[in-house]
Amino acid sequence: MRAGFNAVSAWAIYKREVSRAWRTVFGTIISPVLTTCLYFIVFGAAIGSRMNDIGGVNYGAFIVPGLLLLTLLSESTSNGSFGIYMPRFTGAIYELLSAPVSVAETLVGFVGAAVTKSLIIAAIILVTATLFVDYTIAHPILAFVYIVLVASSFSLFGFILGLWADGFEKLQMVPLLVLTPLTFLGGTFYSIDMLAEQWRTVALFNPIVYLVSGLRWTFFEQSDVTIGVAFAATAGFLALCIGIITWIFRTGWRLRD
Repeated sequence: MRAGFNAVSAWAIYKREVSRAWRTVFGTIISPVLTTCLYFIVFGAAIGSRMNDIGGVNYGAFIVPGLLLLTLLSESTSNGSFGIYMPRFTGAIYELLSAPVSVAETLVGFVGAAVTKSLIIAAIILVTATLFVDYTIAHPILAFVYIVLVASSFSLFGFILGLWADGFEKLQMVPLLVLTPLTFLGGTFYSIDMLAEQWRTVALFNPIVYLVSGLRWTFFEQSDVTIGVAFAATAGFLALCIGIITWIFRTGWRLRD
């Protein structure tokens, strides 16, 4: 790989990855949207009608940011990991490594495509949510920026996961055994203020709490942690992922295994 940035190379990778999503549109887009609809039906309509308002916000509306994050984290990680894992699995990674393509172009192409897919899913989910609950977004521009930041961070995380995994089992292990439990316990369906004090302290060690709180604040101007802390935590995770990927390409770790 060479230094510098060539937009044509990045665009070629990006276009190929996005087109792959449309070839598997059911699994990539329709399936996660249908799953989220089921959450809205069960928690928003059925259970939500029996729940009290949380901080003056209807329960059905309160869970919209959490459900959006639940899908966004899963899909961003999955899209980012499969995008780079498949070239490794098929051996096409060697063509990429020998081509005059820089690390920046590779990241923009693969991660940019993963972020695009995640944003499409996020937009569909927000539109679909209006069919089940009545909600408004207090800071739509800030919400969009935050969603892009989260999608970028976890697409990069997925990229790292795709480089680390040496089989499909490992590719699914971290999202299923780590990311999903942390997301469910991160305030997706509740506020951590509803927990007992000792469990509230434990919950603050869950990084997903900060992501859910940040997005929830952009919707309703209320959260379990301040918006500044949430943004700083997300930006820090983004910087960490970029640093790890830079080290991987410099050392060649797992790229030629």
